[in-house]
Amino acid sequence: QWLRRRIRQIIWKRWKKVKTRYKSLMKLNVPKPKAWEWANTRKGYWRIACSHILHRSITNKILEQVGLKNLVHLFEHAHLSY
Repeated sequence: QWLRRRIRQIIWKRWKKVKTRYKSLMKLNVPKPKAWEWANTRKGYWRIACSHILHRSITNKILEQVGLKNLVHLFEHAHLSY
């Protein structure tokens, strides 16, 4: 879970400007008013990474689709095979 939060933080940090954040949130199907509100937040990167803003827009399913492996599943699979 810490790793996913860190990845969300890095993504948010890469979207440096409000305009970029707004456009990126819109691409992730966030409604316009919410996307604008969330893009203009002044909270820190680490705090936003744990907030509902990124949890609702960059879901675990999206992270899995881009190639992030679920470490819990890998750990369980490795230990069940012994």
